[in-house]
Amino acid sequence: MVSFVEENQRMATQNVVVSESKSGIIAMAVSNSAVFTPSAQKPPTAPGYISISRKKLLKNLDINGGHRINAWVDSMRASSPTHLKSVPSLSADERNSWIMQHPSALDMFEQIIEASRGKQIVMFLDYDGTLSPIVEDPDRAFMSSKMRRTVRKVAKCFPTAIVSGRCRDKVYSFVKLAELYYAGSHGMDIKGPTKGFSKYKKDKQSVLFQPASEFLPLIDEVYKQLVENTKSVPGAKVENNRFCVSVHFRCVDEQKWSELAQRVRSVLKEYPQLRLTQGRKVLEIRPTIKWDKGKALEFLLESLGFGNCNNVFPVYIGDDRTDEDAFKMLRERGQGFGILVSKFPKDTNASYSLQEPAEVMDFLRRLVDWKQMHPRM
Repeated sequence: MVSFVEENQRMATQNVVVSESKSGIIAMAVSNSAVFTPSAQKPPTAPGYISISRKKLLKNLDINGGHRINAWVDSMRASSPTHLKSVPSLSADERNSWIMQHPSALDMFEQIIEASRGKQIVMFLDYDGTLSPIVEDPDRAFMSSKMRRTVRKVAKCFPTAIVSGRCRDKVYSFVKLAELYYAGSHGMDIKGPTKGFSKYKKDKQSVLFQPASEFLPLIDEVYKQLVENTKSVPGAKVENNRFCVSVHFRCVDEQKWSELAQRVRSVLKEYPQLRLTQGRKVLEIRPTIKWDKGKALEFLLESLGFGNCNNVFPVYIGDDRTDEDAFKMLRERGQGFGILVSKFPKDTNASYSLQEPAEVMDFLRRLVDWKQMHPRM
């Protein structure tokens, strides 16, 4: 039988896969934005995937007449509102409907615990916007000492992983907890704990998986070009996350977004091996392999010995479009649940919601307290 890892290594050589919905591929229609709309009264269905050729991808990204760049900017604006009035106004009934579909994980804590009874909880945590607040300078996205202590306690109770779009080394420099699993670059760079060995691991080796290692020279090349091409756009910041490149536009004037999109496009059009995705105030360039945070979640569960296990209860907490792949994976597995961190209603595959990192910390503390009171459960 072909293992999960072998199958995905084979898939890594295939063409780009573009999500029709929440992965944030900017070449797709703007109507697929992550912002909740009044018409979305039913729980969202899991987004499907379609394979497209590289030639068609480049055609989709064509900027003749500027229509594709305008679509990019519209999508950037929709998923990255610069002020409260950019968020669609919802009636009380519409907001209540969304909350009923995605209730607070704090309010539903007892029901969550009951659902996990008799199962091994495994925690997956995004970093930016989940464990740390979103800040203007991505290099200063520090987590509080209280959050660090809380996450350390969580890791003593449950297998715990940080799954981030950031470079693994950068995330580790923020978190500084050697007992965690780290999946950087959207899960394309995975490593296990370096402090002791987890009792859940199948072997005595630190997990290390890099499905896109062949792209490293290309990523470095594109990073240097993007730095050069975007340096004239005030506020733009290019970050090399080793297996992907992030172009942050949080500090870029909204009037300059179109220029920034054109400059990114001018680089990307020469590299059909790469694809463009979008997050909160960031454009991300990634290898065209079928790998994302959902795949990383699956890989980690398998590495922990829970790949084909019915008594596992994965919990994934995240705030961004890229976390939707993990939320979707949990829905498809029919195990555990996702928690979206957001102050505003959004189209999501998550089951529950929390408003901000402070609530994430409260939820994690309650989990720790429960586990300490029921050590055998």
